[in-house]
Amino acid sequence: MPASVPASLDIASLTAAYAGDVRPIDVIDEIEHRIVAHADPALFIARPSLAELHQRALALGKADKSRLPLYGIPFVVKDNIDVAGMKTTAACPDFAYEPATSASVVARLEAAGAIVIGKANLDQFATGLVGVRSPYGVPRNSFDAHYIPGGSSSGSATSVASGLASFSLGTDTAGSGRVPAGLNNLVGLKPTPGLISTAGVVPACRTLDCVSIFALTVADSWTVAEVAAGFDAADPYAKQIPLGVRGRAPDQVRFGVPGLKDRRFFGDTLGEAAYVEAIERLRRAGHPIVEIDFEPFFAVARLLYEGPWVAERYAAIRPFIEADASRLHPVTRAITLGALSRTAIEAFEAVYALAAGRRATEPVWQTIDALAVPTVTRFWTLEEVEADPIATNSALGTYTNFVNLLGLSALSVPVGFRADALPAGITLVAPGGHDAWLSAVGGAIERQASPPLGATGLPRPVSPEAQPQVPDGMIGIAVVGAHLSGLALNRELVDLGASFVKTAETAPSYKLYALPGGPPQRPGLVRVADGEGAGIEIEIWAMPPDGFGTFVAAIPPPLGIGTLQLADGSAVKGFLAEGIATSGATDVSHHRGWRAYLAGVAV
Repeated sequence: MPASVPASLDIASLTAAYAGDVRPIDVIDEIEHRIVAHADPALFIARPSLAELHQRALALGKADKSRLPLYGIPFVVKDNIDVAGMKTTAACPDFAYEPATSASVVARLEAAGAIVIGKANLDQFATGLVGVRSPYGVPRNSFDAHYIPGGSSSGSATSVASGLASFSLGTDTAGSGRVPAGLNNLVGLKPTPGLISTAGVVPACRTLDCVSIFALTVADSWTVAEVAAGFDAADPYAKQIPLGVRGRAPDQVRFGVPGLKDRRFFGDTLGEAAYVEAIERLRRAGHPIVEIDFEPFFAVARLLYEGPWVAERYAAIRPFIEADASRLHPVTRAITLGALSRTAIEAFEAVYALAAGRRATEPVWQTIDALAVPTVTRFWTLEEVEADPIATNSALGTYTNFVNLLGLSALSVPVGFRADALPAGITLVAPGGHDAWLSAVGGAIERQASPPLGATGLPRPVSPEAQPQVPDGMIGIAVVGAHLSGLALNRELVDLGASFVKTAETAPSYKLYALPGGPPQRPGLVRVADGEGAGIEIEIWAMPPDGFGTFVAAIPPPLGIGTLQLADGSAVKGFLAEGIATSGATDVSHHRGWRAYLAGVAV
C-alpha cells in the first residue's frame, strides 16, 4: 500500500515525509489525482506525461537525499521559462518553440532534486498584472472564480495556492511575482534584479525582468532562492550579488508606509481596512511606522507604462510581431504596438527621469528600513477587467511598478483575511541586495499573522525555533547604540550583509554614556570593574568577514571594537569607547540600554 502523502506540499512537510516511507513517485501520483480533481483546463499549458514524471521520480529514489536540498519537491514553471523537452509558448501558440536546454534557473532546481510537473498559463508575453490575457483561458482564482487570478504569473500562483505543487517559478517585471501572490494568499519572493538568472526566459523588458518564486511559506521561498540564486555568465544582466544569510528578524524595523493622501485602493474599502489593520499589528509589535511621501515612487512607477519602456516589450518579440501582429492577444497587441509611437529621444529622456527618480527616493532609506505597502490595491472581478482592461491593470501596479526600475528587492507576505474572506497581504520592499534580511523580516510577520497555506485551509507548519547563534563563516558583532535595529545607523550593518541574531545583555561590568555631538546621538560603552557597572542591553548581529573589515575600518575614535563579556558568560566582539570619551558625556547606565535611554525610561 502506498505511503500516505502529507496533505500540505510545503517543503518542510514533504521533506519530513521523505524521511519516512513516502517516495517521490507517491507524491507524483497524489498530485495527478489533485490536478484531475481541481479540474481547471486553463491552469496548465503543457505537462510531462505521467510516465515521464514516474521516470524522474524513480531516478530520484536512487539518489542521496542528503545531497539534494529539494529532493522530490514538485514545482511548476511559468510558460515563458524554458524546460528542455517541453514547448515554450509565452501563452502565444504561434510563437511556440521547443528548447534544447532548460533555463539556467530550472536546471539548478532540477539538479537539486526538484521535479517539474507542468508549464503554467500566463498573461501573453508576460504583459499584464491581471491574468486574463491568454488564448488558453483564465486560470481560476484559488478563492473565488468571480475574481481575476492576477498576472502575469497566473497559473504559477494558482497551482501552488490550490495545493498542486510546493512552489512555482514566475517572472516579475512590473509586479507579476507579487500581485498573483496577494490575490491567492501566497508568499511571492521578487529578488534583487540580477540575483537569479534570466537566461532561458522569454524577455518582457530584458533590463528589468526577474525570475520570481511563489511558495506556501517564507521559509520555503528562501529554501528555493538559496538554490536558484547565483551568478550566471550566460545572462548579460546577471550581477555578482551575495545572497546573504537569513538570520532572525530584528526586534525593531522602521517600516515606511504611504501617507493618507497616497493610499490608493480604488474603492476597495475592505482591502484598505485590511491594510490598515496589518500596519497596526506591526506598530503593536513594536515596529516604528513612518508615513512617507510616496510621490517620488509614483513618479518612477509611471515611467514603466507611460514611458518608452514599452518599446522593450516590442524589441523582445520584434521579428514575431512584425511578421504578423494579428497573432497576438488583442490587448497585448495594443500595448506592444504602442512602442511604435515612441522615439529614441523619449527613451533618453526617460533614462534621465529614472536617474532623477532614483536620486529623489534615496533619502527615504535613511529614515526607514523597508517599505510595507499593499500587495494589491483592489480585488477586480473578471467583468470589471473585461470592461476596462488597461485602467484596472494599471491600478494593480500602483505599489509594484517602481520596484525593478529602482533595482529593489521585494517580498509579498500574506497577513490574514479581509472581512469578505478574501486574502490580504502586504509587500515588503528594501534596497537591492537585502533579500536575506527581507526574508527574515517577512518570516517574522508571517509567524505573527499565521494565515493558512494558500487556499488549502491547512495550517502553517510550526517548527521549533533553534537557539539563535552566529552562523559558521560569519563574525558576531555587538551593537549598543545607533546601529540597533530600527535606529539611524542600522542600515550600515544591513548594507554590509549583516543579519540579526539576537538581543543580549552585557555582564554588569559596563557603564553607558551619552556622548556629546551628533546627530545621530551616540553612546559610549566603557568597561569598569566587576560589579561597578550595569548589565547593558545590546544586539548581536552576524557579519561576513569582508563586511566586518569594512565596518570596523570606518569606526571613528574614541569608539572602537573590543571584546564584550556577556551576562551568560560568553564573549563577543562589539563597540567599546576609550576612557577619554567620558569627558563631557552623560552617564546613562541606569537606563540599562540605549533604546530605553532614548525613550526616557530608567530601569
